Amino acid sequence: MLLFTPGPTPVPESVRQAMATPTLHHRTPEFEAIFKEARERLMKLLGMDECVMLASSGTGAMQACVINLCKSKALTINAGKFGERFGKIVTAMGKELVELKYAWNTPASLDDVKQALAENADIDSLFIQVSESAGGLRHPVEAIAAYVKSVNPSIMVVADGITAVGVEKINISNIDALVTGSQKALMLPPGLAMIGLSNAAVETIGQGQDYYFNLATEIKNQQKNTTAWTAPTTLIIGLNAIFDEIDKEGLEALYVSTQARANATQGALEAIGFKMYPQTPAMSMSTVFDEDAEAIRKLLKTKYGVNMAGGQDHLKGKIFRINQMGLIPVYESTWVVNAIEMALADLGRRDFDGTASRTFNEIYFNESK
Repeated sequence: MLLFTPGPTPVPESVRQAMATPTLHHRTPEFEAIFKEARERLMKLLGMDECVMLASSGTGAMQACVINLCKSKALTINAGKFGERFGKIVTAMGKELVELKYAWNTPASLDDVKQALAENADIDSLFIQVSESAGGLRHPVEAIAAYVKSVNPSIMVVADGITAVGVEKINISNIDALVTGSQKALMLPPGLAMIGLSNAAVETIGQGQDYYFNLATEIKNQQKNTTAWTAPTTLIIGLNAIFDEIDKEGLEALYVSTQARANATQGALEAIGFKMYPQTPAMSMSTVFDEDAEAIRKLLKTKYGVNMAGGQDHLKGKIFRINQMGLIPVYESTWVVNAIEMALADLGRRDFDGTASRTFNEIYFNESK
């Protein structure tokens, strides 16, 4: 079965083997050396001034950012389940919330952000997804972040990059916290969350808030190559192993191949009659709105050996989402679009003639040269 859900992604065999080595105690020089290496490589990936790793899901990192970087009033962008989640966290943490809400296929509007800041001069933080995976949407994060900083440089800009880090090169010039998780483009099991931080964010954190999610406590410890609480040792060993795999071709090559794969998938799907759901598709996944979405997904899983994701809430049964994150062999992606075309033939919607795989290969190998 090919796993093409947008998280968790498949774990490469070399990474599984690395994580199968004997368990190390986290308070030892041996593990500190492993942690130091992982931290240095993570800093390079994120491109930020500081970073922390947390034993939690990505939601834990989102909550840690709200606790430590929002003093009283947050602006959140809600165009899907994860934008909605930021708003719920803000409210649960007792902060004041200003929320801009959009359809799940619609990117945030810079004009709306301008108006919200004009009407709420006391907003001290912005929380936004780079890639909103509920609908496969890419927000104009860089433009919004640049405007926010031009209005008030002290506003903390927090970007959820859980389905964007390792997928595309993100301009972090105006971003103070960039969140990601282990089970997406980094192709690890769930359970390790990571946050890149600007120097301004570190200053804003100060002595930190909370107990477990006190980022000041974590920064202090992780600068010494250890963690405040028990480290997810196996996942951190795995993180070094996936960096080893990425380094074989290089990060820039990964970005090129991911974009080529996403563009080729979109072209192939459009060539057999589909329309992409989001107005501005993210590279992390290819999302299609179709009345036969569930029937197609069922056929792919039961007949063609492909497991891809559907929709949630009002999009349940109406969309399917094909993962583009991670080190995906191109022949697997070709098979996915080929299988979708065969499923359409099974449903009597079009005759199979190989259009999808032919279009995919033409686009991919042209762009990845």
